[in-house]
Amino acid sequence: MRRLSLLLFLVFAVPVMAQRVPVLAGDRVVDLSHPFDANTVYWPTAEGFKLDTDFEGMTDKGYFYSAYRYSAAEHGGTHLDAPVHFAKGRHHVDEIPLEQLMGNGIVIDVTNQCANNPDYLVSVADFEKWERTNGRIKPGTIVFLRTGFGKRYPDRKSYLGTEERGADAVAKLHFPGLDPAAARWLTQNRSIKAIGLDTASIDFGQSTLFESHRILMEKNIPAFENVANLELLPAKGFSVIALPMKIKGGSGGPLRIVAFL
Repeated sequence: MRRLSLLLFLVFAVPVMAQRVPVLAGDRVVDLSHPFDANTVYWPTAEGFKLDTDFEGMTDKGYFYSAYRYSAAEHGGTHLDAPVHFAKGRHHVDEIPLEQLMGNGIVIDVTNQCANNPDYLVSVADFEKWERTNGRIKPGTIVFLRTGFGKRYPDRKSYLGTEERGADAVAKLHFPGLDPAAARWLTQNRSIKAIGLDTASIDFGQSTLFESHRILMEKNIPAFENVANLELLPAKGFSVIALPMKIKGGSGGPLRIVAFL
């Protein structure tokens, strides 16, 4: 474990000491990203992930070689919503400070509330309940909302509420999200770096105004959506690195996110 801790220190801490990013070391690493493939879940109006083969096999020189081409919308699978996605003039993907994408994490578990209510809104009361047990949410925390819907991925019918595609399918979406009142409470009373959850959107499926997006992103708070394996994390006591594809001028992008326990 000492060797692992030293390696993580050299990889993550030394290059960014000047930015005062915490050392992200631990005994276990948890992958919080779903793979990108033909089954990746995208918004009903977005085109899905495609991987095409340019070449795969033995070359005429006698060695193996493979190369592929992929295409995808910014917002699908495990991905980041940059603040500019819903707030004009706020950070694009490539403008988000790296230190904002790494730090200590917590999990607000609302699986019981969501079990029989796919339209559940994570409330201020849920945050206050967590704090009564675990203490006040510290400045610079990365917050995760565990709804339990991550276990339904990638079954679109179960995960999104509909497997239909196109504009008409949007009205049939049913999955939990963050109550705008809770988003406002977070921005006014706490100082978080980012927020993520195990559904397709930080706003619940039936939202038409996307208020939680707008409230958070006006304050330059990015969101992580379709996060995987939140059931493997404790309520607190872990660190996070969430690095999106660095798309210049992008409003979002595929995200590789890991937790260190």
